[in-house]
Parts: sequence; C-alpha cells; structure tokens
Amino acid sequence: MNPESLALALLGGGLIGLSASLLMYLNGRIAGICGILAAAVLPGEARRAWRWMFLAGLPSGVFIWHALSGLPVPSPAAGSPWLVLAAGFIVGVGTRVGSGCTSGHGVCGLARLSLRSLVATLLFMSAGAVTVAVMRHGAGG
Repeated sequence: MNPESLALALLGGGLIGLSASLLMYLNGRIAGICGILAAAVLPGEARRAWRWMFLAGLPSGVFIWHALSGLPVPSPAAGSPWLVLAAGFIVGVGTRVGSGCTSGHGVCGLARLSLRSLVATLLFMSAGAVTVAVMRHGAGG
C-alpha cells in the first residue's frame, strides 16, 4: 500500500471512529448501520429523523469527499443487479440472526471490549475470507 493510500485509510478509519463516538456521546446510540436502517424503516419506531440523516450522510460523504479532493468517483463494480439484491438480502438476514453488523459489532462493540462483539466479528470476517477464497479459487472461477 502506498503512503497516500495508507494516509487516506487512516483518515477514513479515524472519521468512522469519530462519527461512532459522537453518535454515542450526543445521542446515546451505537452506530450499527443495520439497526439504524431497520429502525428507520420499520413501522412504529419513534425518532426517525436522525436515523435518516445518518443514513443519508453515508453515501453523501463519498460524493462530498470526491468533490473536495478532486479525485474521480469510482465506477460501480460490474455485476448482476439481481446478485447484488440477493447478497443484500442475505446480509440483512445475517445481521438479524447475528444481532448486529460489522459497524455495530466490529467498530462499536470492539471499542467497548464486548466479548460477544469479538466473537461476532471473528465469525463474519472468517466467513468473508472463506467466501473470497471460494469465489476466487473455487466455485467462482
């Protein structure tokens, strides 16, 4: 990894940590994206405005960064829209079964020294590594 990429990765990680810390400090909420999304769209949930603003900031931040930095916005990955929808559905089911996602467990839970989050993070990182290995060297060619 070149020094510029490393600096950008560190900056991005720092901003994620700062955002998660601010959400916890100012709102008393964990920055688990899947939980925030679920509470924003499920009927009967109160206090949705901050959730929608948080969710809108995720993709908006990318475009703001690229506008300010002058770097081009990367092209979307090529692939089947149906495959993307199926993958999103599977991830959504997995986050419900696992009671959280990478942001909730991996960022916020590990920062709070949660053993449950450590186990969850190890499991979904391992599953991701196995999936990549299978797709690159096995079933996916």
